[in-house]
Amino acid sequence: MNIVRINLKLYMFLVAMLFVFLPQVTSASAEPLDEVRQLIRDYYVDEVPESVLSKGSVKEITQYLDPHSVYMSAKEYQGFVDGIEQRIVGIGVVLEEDLKGIKVISVIPSGPADRAEIQSGDLITHVNGKSIVGKSIQTAISLISGEEKTMVTLTIKRIGQAAPFTKKLTREEIMLPNVEYEMLGGNIAYIRLNSFALESTKEMDKAIRSLSGADGWIVDLRDNGGGYITAAQDIAGFFPGVGNAFQLREKNSKPKTYPSTFQSSKFNGLTHVLINEYSASASEMVSATVKEQKAATLYGQTSYGKGTMQAMYGFDDGSVLKMTTARFYSPGGEPVDQVGVKPNVLTKVGKELEGSHRDQLLMKLKGYKKLPELVNVPITKKFTVEMNTKMNWKNIDKAAVQLIQLGEQETEAVIEVVNDKTITIVPKNPLMAGSRYILVIHPYYKNVQNKPMKQGIYVEVSVK
Repeated sequence: MNIVRINLKLYMFLVAMLFVFLPQVTSASAEPLDEVRQLIRDYYVDEVPESVLSKGSVKEITQYLDPHSVYMSAKEYQGFVDGIEQRIVGIGVVLEEDLKGIKVISVIPSGPADRAEIQSGDLITHVNGKSIVGKSIQTAISLISGEEKTMVTLTIKRIGQAAPFTKKLTREEIMLPNVEYEMLGGNIAYIRLNSFALESTKEMDKAIRSLSGADGWIVDLRDNGGGYITAAQDIAGFFPGVGNAFQLREKNSKPKTYPSTFQSSKFNGLTHVLINEYSASASEMVSATVKEQKAATLYGQTSYGKGTMQAMYGFDDGSVLKMTTARFYSPGGEPVDQVGVKPNVLTKVGKELEGSHRDQLLMKLKGYKKLPELVNVPITKKFTVEMNTKMNWKNIDKAAVQLIQLGEQETEAVIEVVNDKTITIVPKNPLMAGSRYILVIHPYYKNVQNKPMKQGIYVEVSVK
């Protein structure tokens, strides 16, 4: 697969948001403390005791709210928005909070961190000598990010090494693709959505149109931490039969159901959605509604369980209060917060795409004869197919034979005639170790009496 799948846990703080375009909140003081107190009283999803609201700073107050309600400086807010839009200036790492620091979950290929040999599992404890132990992910990102071509020094602890060490890196602008797509083997369309960003709808529409004619669809929401709530409504509209997108419940208000946005492009055909434990917020909105309305089958693991919505309140100094104002549910009222969305088909971690692709292909191969599975074949495997009658192998149709790597595209192979009953299928390149394939012989061949094969055959293959 040409798509590089990047774990985007860095953006777990990219929650489903509703930007409230109210007049700018004016504050005469250095910190908008009174304004924040009143906003919390009026709009926070739960009642907050006065003992909390009487705290002496905004930071102290928000520490008592839910983890998704935070007060951001202008710089932190800009980093937040850039993250949703997949635009960052930094070192190319995917991070999550840890009690002992900020953990590196994965490293973006060819970025500064990759070149500096920073590894998954590393713990960043200091940025430019300043401790980030116990700090929020937003704070860490604001420190690690900065102007392009400037330097940042990280102090890192690594498992198996007693002493911490430092790395000095140059920040670069890193543009992460928001929508990635390709046609998998067997004419199954694959679309990965990394974030529910402003341009997601336009990019998704382009992907669907580019893959028109697909026999099935796989929409990948793994590690997608969310984004704009309007984008979730838009994306839900690409699924046939999805009329409603979600239900919101705000403080002191009756539940309100919001519709999906009509889209002319659709996932026409069997559709699967991939989720995992880091599919959060807007991803869960879409997953819950397509599951409930039977517009797609979910593959993977139970999602994150972040079923709250935040509003944004800006102040004169450029700072922003991101505050939870509602909880969302499926259109039918099923909860998401704290429980997540369960998949229809539970898969092992990392095997979601493989399992989905396999099931898509097997649906197409109904009526074909299944041969016994080939297990632990070598990467140099050649496949010998022997018919029970003499065949007319003249004018061999290459389309009659497909070797499809699950989760990937079709593997090129050469067909060699051994005798009038037997052919050998030779992959042009070695098979991928640890991968699974499906070898398909379509019923296009004819025997020497010019009678076509009665049915196609297929065999599943696992490579050691």
